[in-house]
Amino acid sequence: MEYLFDIFLISISAALINNFVLYYFVGICPFIGVSRQVSMAVGMGSAVTAVMTFAVFLSWTITTLILTPGAPLSAWVAGWFMSPEKARTIDLTIMTYIVYIFSIASAVQFVEMYVRRFYPPLYKSFGVFLPLITTNCAILFACLTVMSNVVGKANPAEAWDLGRSLALGFFGGVGFTIAIVIMAGIREELDLCDVPKPFQGAAITLIVGGILAMAFMGFNGVDTGIRSALGGL
Repeated sequence: MEYLFDIFLISISAALINNFVLYYFVGICPFIGVSRQVSMAVGMGSAVTAVMTFAVFLSWTITTLILTPGAPLSAWVAGWFMSPEKARTIDLTIMTYIVYIFSIASAVQFVEMYVRRFYPPLYKSFGVFLPLITTNCAILFACLTVMSNVVGKANPAEAWDLGRSLALGFFGGVGFTIAIVIMAGIREELDLCDVPKPFQGAAITLIVGGILAMAFMGFNGVDTGIRSALGGL
């Protein structure tokens, strides 16, 4: 029961309370560039969610099996060249960024091939922004968040398992989708408004994004309240 409670808190935190776009301000490039129409925003949000979930899966697996000190696969390989005691001290976390970037690029390629094969109009509407998911810092941020909760924990029992990591990846993508769809809906309405010339384009978009970020601040403390309420049951 406690495990499911942790999954629930991670999910609601990633989607609403600590929304990647509106709280940490990562992934702003597609948030601004692909939020002109709701249909495009939904497609981009779905693509980012799929890529983020798959990238987190790859990152957690590689981190746990290879990169962390004493990881089983790296220790087994190093054991061929040194003593088992020294092999268990091998620490490859310095390769974290390189490995995560390749993982994200691989996930993007799978999603791009799928969308191009089954949804050609959506693929054309994305234009250059679909390959640019590779450089979406929100996905790298999710992978690094997972790593920080896997590596360096004083108590190994506190390290995140695959379930917690996937919850962060999937609902982080859901939170990105919520933010970009809301922004797209507002921008569609703004096209019908008489926006002053100095504020047209990116200026009014950034202003609306700031207002949305302040609105999402209303979710702060919800996770603490839920934890206190359910913790007393």
